[in-house]
Amino acid sequence: MRFLYSRHMQHTFPERVTGIIEVDGIQPSVAVAPYVAELTARALARLERETEGNLPEIQAWRRAYSTMGLKPTQYRCAAEALLRRLRKEGSLPQLHPLIDLCNAASVAYAVPVAVFDLNHVAGDLEVRQAQGDETYIAFSGDTETPDPDEVIFADEDSYAHARRWANRQSRKSAVSAETTRALIITEALHEGGAEDVAKLMDKLSGMIVGTFGIAGRTELLLTPDAIYHSENAGTYNRVG
Repeated sequence: MRFLYSRHMQHTFPERVTGIIEVDGIQPSVAVAPYVAELTARALARLERETEGNLPEIQAWRRAYSTMGLKPTQYRCAAEALLRRLRKEGSLPQLHPLIDLCNAASVAYAVPVAVFDLNHVAGDLEVRQAQGDETYIAFSGDTETPDPDEVIFADEDSYAHARRWANRQSRKSAVSAETTRALIITEALHEGGAEDVAKLMDKLSGMIVGTFGIAGRTELLLTPDAIYHSENAGTYNRVG
């Protein structure tokens, strides 16, 4: 499979930086609590100084949502939603070891970290504007149709694996106890995002090795026109 961005996304958000980790051999029964505690403690310390809405990483996402014609406080990126929950409740929900690690990394670095079960993604995965005929399966089990021009993660079968870019993932490709292969995608839009994404990827990769005992192939896509080739040992090239 390939992971890529449409030309519209390349041109509209040239500051975007994406980090990718592809992992194989995931198990649902490993312990990640110490790593999660380390990452959430970092986020909580930062939240004591300022609320999530004032963080430059989150402000950059709010500007992106305004650019897409959405109200930033109505549709929050996943990182902001998690930070908001952490600030109010003091902890994050325990769902699956890999998800727990990625959610904790997301709040620690204040950028979205999405995880897709590759066994439920058909062909390439592209971040693009919706045509209006794609299918999205919510965690409630309800089937939805994204609005035309809404930014989605779409596969070759026209399934939307995330809506409103980094707002909501789909139940279809959510990580579960049966998941063995996953693609982890983190995106940043703020100044200094390349450095922060590189640090996040390095930290998360080390934790994945320390818990699951498996090493992920990591790619840092520094340019908006890059394609990730899963089948080609994680290499990437430019569109066009």
